[in-house]
This record gives sequence, structure tokens and C-alpha cells, in this order.
Amino acid sequence: MNNPPHPDEMTEWDVAVIGGGPAGSTAATLLADAGYRVQLLEKARHPRFHIGESLLPANLRLFERLGVGEAVRAIGMMKPAAEFVSPFHDQRLQRFPFAEAWDKSMPYAYQVRRSELDEILLRNAATHGADVVEGCQVRDVEFLGDGSGAIVSAKHDDGRPYRCRARFVVDASGRDTLLANRMRTKQRNKKHNSSALYAHFRGAQRHAGADEGNITVYWFEHGWFWFIPLADGATSIGAVVWPYYLKRRAQGTSLETFFRETIAMCAPLAKRLEHAELVTGVEATGNFSYSGDVTHGRNFLLLGDAFAFIDPVFSSGVMLAMQSAFMGAEAIDTCLRDPARASAALAEFDRRVRHGPKQFAWFIYRMTSPTMRNLFMNPRNMFRVKEALLSLLAGDIFGNTPIWPSLRLFKIIYYLSALADARNSLRAWRARRRMLRQADDARTAAG
Repeated sequence: MNNPPHPDEMTEWDVAVIGGGPAGSTAATLLADAGYRVQLLEKARHPRFHIGESLLPANLRLFERLGVGEAVRAIGMMKPAAEFVSPFHDQRLQRFPFAEAWDKSMPYAYQVRRSELDEILLRNAATHGADVVEGCQVRDVEFLGDGSGAIVSAKHDDGRPYRCRARFVVDASGRDTLLANRMRTKQRNKKHNSSALYAHFRGAQRHAGADEGNITVYWFEHGWFWFIPLADGATSIGAVVWPYYLKRRAQGTSLETFFRETIAMCAPLAKRLEHAELVTGVEATGNFSYSGDVTHGRNFLLLGDAFAFIDPVFSSGVMLAMQSAFMGAEAIDTCLRDPARASAALAEFDRRVRHGPKQFAWFIYRMTSPTMRNLFMNPRNMFRVKEALLSLLAGDIFGNTPIWPSLRLFKIIYYLSALADARNSLRAWRARRRMLRQADDARTAAG
């Protein structure tokens, strides 16, 4: 890590990257490898806690391309499958092994502590030549009228101001969504509004053998839970719920007590935690899902959660963030090296970066519907539909794996099944509409 310059100095960079999470660190690494002068500004100091510990098989190829595959293996708990447990199907468990996906070459992923993973990626960016400055929060970005770049204004955590000039700016600020907030392009996801409670436990009951590291998703009345085993013996537990549910917490009830009461609503999860010890504080977050209207401008682009965040039921966050960084680095290289092709490169980036959230979103919007639960709990591989679904769960949506005709068929099966069970489908649709409306009303009342 380089020492920051005197605050009166204006340093010059080809690219300024805002944020040192998976998206920012990946972009900084790739652009430094391409020979650009890159500075990454990260508000925290690593290691730092972050939620989102479950990775997808598609992540592993990206780690290898960055040269951190071995380091990630060293901290990871192998994750060969994703599991779903439904109270609407007698609490039956349905397992989806990644080895049975269309492409058999990605049979597993990892569960990781994000503090460890994110530090590996950040230090790797520095090793590859990016200038990494931690404890430095970007406060503003001023784009120059002549189109030559931007001035980035920040503040170190000891209060010292900092400014730099860059030809191109990458916003990888995560849920802070710096540029989207500045441009007022961030939109709450009206189709899927959720909140989350989460914490780490030690001593949770795990599966035996190779399935020990599987992620388990438990549906329950107010949303769903995640169960993510980590390599050091801790287990990440979270509840993603409709916003109205959080408002049920009685005045004076601690967040920990409320979380434990929520867990008690899911009998199979409560049993796995019967002898477990809570080893962290319970955290809560709202406004879980959002997207931005803008992915790029003449001298900037948005990566990962800085552009959009979707419900984490498929553990897609880190993969989408890193994949967007690979796409973004390619677009920036074209913009800086061949300005005549910049518009086309940014348009292609826009198309590709929207693809991932869009493909996952269709399934996420319907995950709590009775029809989708039935299909997930009773999978069939007619016309390779199950293999295509497993490829989606593995994050294999950006390559050449020919899953799309089978996924389209899955959607047709979904709509026909919903029509055949019209009464329950209509009841579920009305309940969902009511919950989204309640969330809107609560937000309006809050001002």
C-alpha cells in the first residue's frame, strides 16, 4: 500500500476506483494488469465484516483468472450443492448438486468469510500494481465539462481531505451507491421489497460428509432463511423477510430476542441451532433490493451493488459483482485506448451488466409463490430443464452453455402450473401485492 500524498497535492490517475469490495478490487486488478495507473479508494480498513458469504461455482473461474484461486481455496468451505426446505411440503429437503448442472466442469463452490475473501482480493489488486488507499471515503465526484475526466474528493478517516483527478471513474461503492445517489437514479425495487436479519452462530448442526458445506434455504411464513456453514466452525444465519414483519417487533424487544423468535418459527432450522451459541451481534438491514437507471456515462460506470442489488436467495451477489468488473474493465480499456469506439463499448457493457440481475430476478420474484415452491421441490429433467436450472443456480449465465431454450421451457411450465392451480396462485399474488403496498404506505408515512 502506498502512503497517501499531501492533501494539497492533486494526483493524476487513469482510473479512480471507488470501493474495495469484490467488484472494485477485481476491476482495479484487471486495469492495472492492462497497464493503467489505477487508484482504489476504500472507506474501511480490511479485514472488515461483510455479509454475503456464499459463492457460486462460476466464481471459481474468475478467481483463477485473477490469480487468487489457491488463496480462496485455503479459506473456503466446499459447497457442492444448494438445498431448499419447504414447510409446505412436510419440511422435506430438496438438494441441487452443482455436479448435475448442464456444464459438469463446475461441481462446487465455496462458503467464505467475506472479511477474508475481500481482503484477499484487495491485497491482490495492490500486488498487481493498483494504488490502494484504505480508510479514505469518497464524498464527491465532479465530472469536468470538457469530458477529460473527473475530480474525486475524499476524506481520510483521520479527517485529512484528499483529491485526485482521473480520466475514468469506477463506482464500486456497493450499497452506498455513491453515483446513483448523486444522480438520483437509484430506484427501490417495487417488485421485490425485503429486509434482513442476520448473525453468526457456533455449534450449529451440520450435515455429515461431503454435504457439510451446503447452503440451505428454508422457506417460512414471512420469507426465507439462509444457513451457511463456514470453514472455521461458525455458521451464518439470516432471515430475509417482508418489511411489514420487522414492524412486528414489540417495543422494548431486543433485536436478538426478535431474531430468536423468528428462528423459532422454522422448526427444522431451530432444531439445527438447538445447541448453537450466538457469537456475533444481530444485524438488520432494510431496503434490500434496488436497481439503478444508469450503468455508465462518458467517463464512469457502475459495478456490482453500486448498480443493483437483488434478493440473495441464489447467492449471486459476489459473482455478479466480479463479473461486472470483468465486463467493466474491458469497456474502460476500449474507452481509454480507442475513444472512437467508446460509445459502442459502453453500450455493450450496459447490455451485458443488466443481463445477470435480469436472469436471476425472474426466479427471485416468484420464489415465495406456491407454484415455484412446487417446481423446486419436485424437479424434473424433461428437455434438460433441471440441468438448466442448476446452471442458473451455479451462476453459469454469461458463457456459451446452451441453457436458454430449457429455461424458457421452465417458465412456460411455471405459467401453465400456476394456471392449473389458479386459486392458490391468485391468493399468493394478492398477498404479495398487499405486502408491497404496505411497504409503500409505510415508506410514504415515514416521509
